[in-house]
Amino acid sequence: MDRSGELADFLRSRRARITPDRVGLTGDGRVRRVPALRRGEVARLAGVSTEYYTRLEQGRVGSPSLEVIESLARALQLDLAEREHFADLLARPTPSRRSSAAP
Repeated sequence: MDRSGELADFLRSRRARITPDRVGLTGDGRVRRVPALRRGEVARLAGVSTEYYTRLEQGRVGSPSLEVIESLARALQLDLAEREHFADLLARPTPSRRSSAAP
């Protein structure tokens, strides 16, 4: 599985274990198909847009800022090991730079 697939699975699994009641969200009158948090609810708790969170969960975001990573970790109630794994999943290998100067 590629890194974006691992990230998507990780975020979905962490979102699935949290209920709205657990984080103090009240019902909005819509019927819930699943008891877990919706993407929009995670985004609201983290202070990011639903579109941004959706792209992140789908692996379509480059490198989120440390502030966004921390906000999402708090919203998803990640423990220390989960926070480290989350950061690892978001890490991007740095491309090696080649010197253009001839030896």
